[in-house]
Formats: sequence, C-alpha cells, structure tokens
Amino acid sequence: MQRVINEVEEKLRAGDSKLTPRREHILRVLLENKDKHLSAEEIYNLVKQKAPDVGLATVYRTLELFLAFDIIHSIDFGDGRKRYEFGGERGEGHHHHHLICTRCGKIIEVNEDLLEDLEKRVTEAYGFTITDHELKFFGYCKECAGKEG
Repeated sequence: MQRVINEVEEKLRAGDSKLTPRREHILRVLLENKDKHLSAEEIYNLVKQKAPDVGLATVYRTLELFLAFDIIHSIDFGDGRKRYEFGGERGEGHHHHHLICTRCGKIIEVNEDLLEDLEKRVTEAYGFTITDHELKFFGYCKECAGKEG
C-alpha cells in the first residue's frame, strides 16, 4: 500500500499539488476498500473513524482532485449517486464491467473485457480511436432472481 501512496504523492507533486495528511486518509480508505464502489458519503464515514477532523467538503474536494489526476474513477450505477473506485490510468490496461442488481443494489464486477472485438470493429469501420469504455448490466442477482416482487 505504501508504494501506491508514494506513487500518488509523486503524481500530485508533479501537478503542483500535494498529498496532505487528510488526502492520505481518504486515499487509504479507497485502497483498503478497492473491491467496493463507495459513495462520497461512505468514504467520509470510513475516514471519520480514523480522522475525525476531516469534513465532508474535504472528501468531495479530494475526490475531485483524485479524479482530475486519474487516480480514481467515478461511476454512476443509475441510483443518483456517484461511486468511486481506485484505478490506474483511464484508457490503459484491462477494463472491467458491472452487473447491478436493481432489487438489492449489489454490484458485481465482471473482470474480463467483453467489448474488445467490438472496439476493434468500431476502430476499423469508423477510424475512431477509443480511449475507454464502460459497460453496465442491470437485472437481478442470484439471490434476488428467485424472489417475487
């Protein structure tokens, strides 16, 4: 984890920003919950447990800063709240997609690039350079699929 924190600190410093202690608390929460898609309020509640002096406005400003530096990504799962996940550079590396249960709200990651062939066809047919994509499926998870109404 310290290696990632050091990398983020260097990235911010290169862009004339710095990793303050409050920002580091927020970063640590994101890293400790890499497998979750947390809202700003959820991040705030987790940060408050370790750093009670961090305010909600600080969390929002820090998330916007981390977005601007491509340290995190924001995702809207259709529930009216942005969720955040720690990730490398947008447009680089492996994509993952999401299955969203519209009944219980569970979010399941699909860790394979389902659109690779489609991207190649679009690039060839339209001469369009794709830098990123996002795919969300809405439906019912295993637990909710058998439930009525």
